[in-house]
Amino acid sequence: MFTRTPLRLALASATAVALTGGLLTLSVSTASAATPAKYADDFNGDGYRDFAVGDLGGGGVTVTYGTATGPGTVTKRFTQSTAGIPGTAGDAGGYTDTFGDDLATADLNRDGYADLAIADFTEKVSGKVGAGAVTILWGAKSGLSGTGAVRLKVTASSHRAFGKQIETGDFNGDGKADLAVADGIDTVYVYRGGFSKSGTTGAVTKHRPSPATTDVLEPTGLVAGKVTKDKATDLYLLGQGYHNDKMTQDVWFLRGGSTIKPGKVTVVNSSQPDYSPVGVVADFNKDGYGDLAVSDTRYNSGAGSVVVWRGGSAGPTTKYRISQSTSGVATAATKNDSFGSDLSAGDTNGDGYPDLAVAVPEEKVGTKAYAGGAHILRGSKSGLTGAGSQWFTRATAGVPGSPEEYETFGSLVRLRDIDRDGDKDLLLSSNYYSPSVLLPGTGSGITATGAGESTVVAAFPQ
Repeated sequence: MFTRTPLRLALASATAVALTGGLLTLSVSTASAATPAKYADDFNGDGYRDFAVGDLGGGGVTVTYGTATGPGTVTKRFTQSTAGIPGTAGDAGGYTDTFGDDLATADLNRDGYADLAIADFTEKVSGKVGAGAVTILWGAKSGLSGTGAVRLKVTASSHRAFGKQIETGDFNGDGKADLAVADGIDTVYVYRGGFSKSGTTGAVTKHRPSPATTDVLEPTGLVAGKVTKDKATDLYLLGQGYHNDKMTQDVWFLRGGSTIKPGKVTVVNSSQPDYSPVGVVADFNKDGYGDLAVSDTRYNSGAGSVVVWRGGSAGPTTKYRISQSTSGVATAATKNDSFGSDLSAGDTNGDGYPDLAVAVPEEKVGTKAYAGGAHILRGSKSGLTGAGSQWFTRATAGVPGSPEEYETFGSLVRLRDIDRDGDKDLLLSSNYYSPSVLLPGTGSGITATGAGESTVVAAFPQ
């Protein structure tokens, strides 16, 4: 899932450069099929999920290896100074080095170990400033290393920003992991599996929306997930569109299959586009079709909202909006709350309906402005609802610490069975350098009882 750096620190400055086109180099894989890794993020093949987190804005990636009880004490950091990783740390042709700004995981070469794709959309390649690059680190019994790291093959083009967003999935339904890459202009590249350690891949295709759907769609996010009931993973491109002489926040659907088919474009916000939206696919109403939940933090003077685009047999259908004005949601909508600035989905109470964790980092808690918190919204037969929702802040009994002004607690949210007891937990982070808070899951939902701190940042790929 797109699950990118969701803090409103607008990396827009790095993408505001004039961008131009580039050509694609195709290559064919000779990788043999093997038993793929059980988990898309088990880098050392020990049966436990690992946690890869990129720096805010890029620069490096920290991997924490999982154990039988959750995140362990073994960590490893990767930068472009790591032996074997191509490129030069900090060399972005005058722009901030964004190595690690987006991450995606999958067993790309089907050797039983998950691999890590690392985006760096400002990378200077072959003298081309801002060309961008995507590097793959290969998993092994000893975990990830820079040894043998390769870059995806693409003809470098100045200011193309290749790697603005990346996602993995089986986009053609052949059982092999593929890798989708958006550039900073208008194009999604899909590299089909299998991958080999020499850097070859299956066929590569390029996808752009037609002028009939939007005059412009500058990519700002990618979300992968199963929308229809076929075997293929589908894709959503989040981006800035242009309609009726206004910049808009749009979403474009690409249906997976042996041939990836362009689908509908919908407008999420018709007047104030979000520069770094986030999204996740989950079947919130349990009808068998995946729904897209996407942030719209500019809605209602920055109070924010989440737009849900329902899935159907041929792709997305109708959509609805949920916000702090929705009945049952604990907090009230006020200016600049940024409701929805990060999202994560999972069934937290065992009823079979996925729920949605929603970050509200700029919510006032008591007298503390921008103290922040997070909601759990329940899935139901009718979709996401405010009924039975939960609200967690530093003021919640059991949560470590006290509300602090400008802490933006809950800026980053992740739902996952982190402690491996069978229930989904909620991990909340205020930033990338302070301890996170882990709220344990139970059979009936998330609880603050037994909450504790964690060194893992809630920004790993979902």
